[in-house]
Amino acid sequence: MNQEKKTSGWLVSGLLALFAPFICCIGPILALVFGAGAATSAIAFSEQYSWLFFGVALVSFGYASWKLFLKKSQKIGQPIRQSMLTCPHCGHQKTETMPTDACQYFYECENCKTVLKPLAGDCCVYCSYGTVKCPSIQIGGENCC
Repeated sequence: MNQEKKTSGWLVSGLLALFAPFICCIGPILALVFGAGAATSAIAFSEQYSWLFFGVALVSFGYASWKLFLKKSQKIGQPIRQSMLTCPHCGHQKTETMPTDACQYFYECENCKTVLKPLAGDCCVYCSYGTVKCPSIQIGGENCC
């Protein structure tokens, strides 16, 4: 959610910068509200620096697009291999290193000796009882088996 707030700030700044050069279109409204002098100076300022406003808009939209779309595809990399398994029977926890080339269907709790099996819909014990999904799911996002 914090990532979305940062990106929405860039989008808002891009929108503001995009509409700033068009202040000449609201010149008559400014003239009514603030007087003719304020409207004239605002119009002159916006026309003089319109290239800057468009540049800021372009940079803001470009950065926000990069954060929203391209950065997500770059997150795919090396999977996390450490996961803490929690036995549902006795609550014992142990951090294990997950295999990267196969799913682990069975795991024996060292405390109560219960053999854990994946829950329905999960491919391995790490997806069912671990703090981190297995590497196959992290990379591919679908069941690996």
